[in-house]
Amino acid sequence: MIGTRALRLAGLTALAALALTATSYAQQASMTFFVTSVGKGDGANLGGLEGADAHCQALAKAAGATKTNWHAYLSTTAPGGEAGINARDRIGKGPWQNAKGVVIATSVENLHSPENKLTKDTALNEKGEVVSGRGDGVNMHDMLTGSDPDGMYSTAGGDTTCGNWTKNGDGSAILGHHDRVGLKDTRHMKSWNSSHGSVGCSPDALKKTGGAGLFYCFAAD
Repeated sequence: MIGTRALRLAGLTALAALALTATSYAQQASMTFFVTSVGKGDGANLGGLEGADAHCQALAKAAGATKTNWHAYLSTTAPGGEAGINARDRIGKGPWQNAKGVVIATSVENLHSPENKLTKDTALNEKGEVVSGRGDGVNMHDMLTGSDPDGMYSTAGGDTTCGNWTKNGDGSAILGHHDRVGLKDTRHMKSWNSSHGSVGCSPDALKKTGGAGLFYCFAAD
């Protein structure tokens, strides 16, 4: 027969597990930032900003988040030299915290400064899981952004947003490294939002440099 002491220990263990689970659910409910656990499935064709925002919203809702105004951290360009849309202008004012309750940035300015807390260990997906990066069996550290280091649309010329997130073949998009690691120990390779361009917009092209069509989502409310 199981002794009274063993039963008490089992009960305490169960209560502790329930407490941890409740804490985890509460943190996920209040999260305001995450990396998408999956892409849209068509390379960099996200259905434009509207489709990308909807993907953020669907993943957040499935994870139990209470915030409802989710925006993808993506910039777009405009023809004829007209002003594009800046990723930094789409995400609200902050602060933002991940699914574990860790604050990754306190404001837009802090997010785009060396003081932000974005690393592989904090740039979690909506389920609170670490996204694999360079050195792992499968590297998925390339994040679609289409942005310069300040979170603004690129003025470098050429395609920097895979046709404003509608292409799944030829083209290119600016990518960031969520793990802040690259082939070289340089500023660009350590950039979370502006490391290099993709070699194309298809799923296979994104995989070539370590990507899976993932991107950042922020609660803008």
